[in-house]
Amino acid sequence: MGTIEFFTDPAEFLAVARDYLAGEPVAANVLATNAEKATRVAREGPYRWFAVAREGGRVVGAAMRTAGFEPYPLYVCPMPEWAALELARAVHERGEYAGGANGALPAARTVAEETVRLTGGRVGVAMASRLHELGSLVMPSGVPGHARPATYDDLELCRDWLSDFGRAAREQSENEDYAHEHAAVSEDEVRRRIEEFLLLWEVDGEVVSLVGATLPAHGVVRIAPVYTPKEQRGRGYGTAVTAEASRRLGADGTRLCLFTDVDNPVSNHVYAKIGYRPVVDMANHTIVS
Repeated sequence: MGTIEFFTDPAEFLAVARDYLAGEPVAANVLATNAEKATRVAREGPYRWFAVAREGGRVVGAAMRTAGFEPYPLYVCPMPEWAALELARAVHERGEYAGGANGALPAARTVAEETVRLTGGRVGVAMASRLHELGSLVMPSGVPGHARPATYDDLELCRDWLSDFGRAAREQSENEDYAHEHAAVSEDEVRRRIEEFLLLWEVDGEVVSLVGATLPAHGVVRIAPVYTPKEQRGRGYGTAVTAEASRRLGADGTRLCLFTDVDNPVSNHVYAKIGYRPVVDMANHTIVS
């Protein structure tokens, strides 16, 4: 049996978890990119910690609780069953009520179920997701238009679309209990995304689709989000801009990954068509009384 250690300093966490994160660069990408961002950007919300599970001095798992939206779920990376159980118990001993546990299966499910055993209630699944990694990129053909980087002139459009992403994803999902709608995105956040990576697809001078991406973490970039307004869907624009973003970002050998909603057949088909292959199943668990 090992131990669970908590960190409020993301830089300290990244130093301790470096080998683990490098060893799980795709599956732990969300945690790695969020921790790195937290070293530069102040987080909002009542919980701001990262954690590692150690066994024999070696880090064998990691988690975080930094979400700025209710029910402030934990995010859990792959870890042994004992570590998932101990994480749930340690959070409970800290006096925190965990309203959800998201992340890699089966670890996230174990955390959620052990939390319910300790506090009562029941576990629900707000969204089942799947993490994919790009294999051999297949560029689509026959899609009109071209890609271009977003600029500050596109700030209001990008802000509206990024803010609407969660609602649109809920609309496209076949799961009525879809996790949550994203809150409005701040102007500073949009500026940051434009500076890092935000690619637009344009047809006859009109922007019809958008794709973003994270900064690299341990050689991996995560594509997110992909947004096409409802009136422009079904024409291949989202596929085209994602493929072009993948081509540009992966040109130097960087590995690429993205998430799909398991209950959204459209996105799963689209990304498989351009070369993305499943790596690990994940789920957003809710814990309700």
